[in-house]
This record gives sequence, C-alpha cells and structure tokens, in this order.
Amino acid sequence: MNRITRFLAHPAAIIAASLVLLLGPSGCTTASRVGVTNDFDHAVNFRAYKTWAWYPQQPKDAENGPAKGYESFLDKRMRAAVAAEMAAKGLTEVTSAPDIYVAYSARVEDKQQVSPYYNGLGYPYGYGYGYYGRGYQPVTQYKAGTVVIDIIDARRKELAWRGTGQAQVNQNTIDEVETHRIVNGILSTYPPQDNNARR
Repeated sequence: MNRITRFLAHPAAIIAASLVLLLGPSGCTTASRVGVTNDFDHAVNFRAYKTWAWYPQQPKDAENGPAKGYESFLDKRMRAAVAAEMAAKGLTEVTSAPDIYVAYSARVEDKQQVSPYYNGLGYPYGYGYGYYGRGYQPVTQYKAGTVVIDIIDARRKELAWRGTGQAQVNQNTIDEVETHRIVNGILSTYPPQDNNARR
C-alpha cells in the first residue's frame, strides 16, 4: 500500500479532500458573481433591431450649466464595455437614425450583510458552546457597484428593455475589469430569450 492509498484510507482525509474539491471552485466563482435582473416589453421584436446609438442628452455640471466637455474614467469604461458587447451581438453603432438608443447609470453604495449562521465563537452553524457572544450575528461591510442599462426603441421613444447588474467592488468607483464583468453579465441576458418575446 503506497503513501497516497494509506492517506485516503482515513475517513478524515476523504472528508478533507472532498471539502477542497467542493470549496475550491466555489471560491473562484463567488469573486466573479454578478447579480443580474431584467425586464422588457414582451410585444417588442428584438431581432428587428440592427443598429444602435447612445441616448442623446445634454450633460450638465454640478451647477446645472454646460458640461466641461470631458468624460469621467467610469463613463469611458462603460461606453467601451457596452460597445464591445453590442458588437459581439451583431449590432452596429451608428451616428444617426438608429433602431435603438442605449443609456446607462452606475453608482457605488455601501452595503451591509448579516450572517445568520454565526454563534460568536468562530464556529458557523451553531457548533461550539460558550458564554461569550452567544447569538451574535456579525455584520460585514462592503461596497456594491450597481449598473442599469436601458434600451429604448428609437422610433417609438419608449423603453424596450432594462437590465440591472450588481457586484461587490473594492473601492469607491468601478474599475475597468469590474465594469466589463458587470456589463457582460447584464447584456448576457439581451436579447431576452423568454418564450413571450417575439421571434
């Protein structure tokens, strides 16, 4: 019996190996998880849309005057990420008479998460017995980046589709990698595949 066979013969070793296999991949996927929701007009034929443009608007500064004429880093990241995803879907960006307009909003907020499975002793799920902190539920503080992408029917001037994505971010802005990750998650649900969507 070789060393590996002897190791795997112990029940504790089998449990440890199972936990490594179970928790290893899930640790990677948790870091890249994006919560995505969407809603859309079920009467719209999304396959008829071939061209798009950014929603026309006159941006204003903090004093309600004309904007300074430059874009923020986040705006550049958002526009690049959306343009890449739309191109991958076969939609062509145009400067006039598009089928749809695209608009977005993005923000970073402070969030809290309460763990219901903690007894204050460092043991989850109620294991361990002691006096200190019994029933204590720790609160985790984190930052969440939320992005909303709207697709507007240019001819009817009506909202056709809205996608929302949220993910944990590391700072007060959404960096380039996180922007592409969130936008990809949102637009992966466009065009809608619901059975009620027209083909």
